[in-house]
Amino acid sequence: MIYSSSFFVHAQSKDEQKLSAAIEKFRLTMINPDKTVFNELISSNLSYGHSGGLVENKADCIESMVSGKFNFETIELTEQTMQITGETAVVRHLFSSATHDAGKEPANIKLKVMMIWIKERGKWLLLARQSVRL
Repeated sequence: MIYSSSFFVHAQSKDEQKLSAAIEKFRLTMINPDKTVFNELISSNLSYGHSGGLVENKADCIESMVSGKFNFETIELTEQTMQITGETAVVRHLFSSATHDAGKEPANIKLKVMMIWIKERGKWLLLARQSVRL
């Protein structure tokens, strides 16, 4: 089933509710980085692709967020869709953010993002993410 928060509203299944909660927790943790929370939300097999071409594994991604290498001051997700098939979910959204990355001037970015989430032991974990600049 595809769910889009921008176009229509329907009663979410328990899987959709749990996935939505995980996505929101990840968004908030990107703004206020916490290594423990990231570890709870991210698969050990993470492939995290940035819009500039950098691809990070779990350890590198968490370190980049916690250290301030990538610093998100605000994040807004819009036009989000979710498609759940078994234990795998494909999530797409528009990502708008005010950033102030280490060593750089503040900036505003707009991205298209695709995330792959997998359900392990009843929890949704981020397996992969790729973004492109708009």
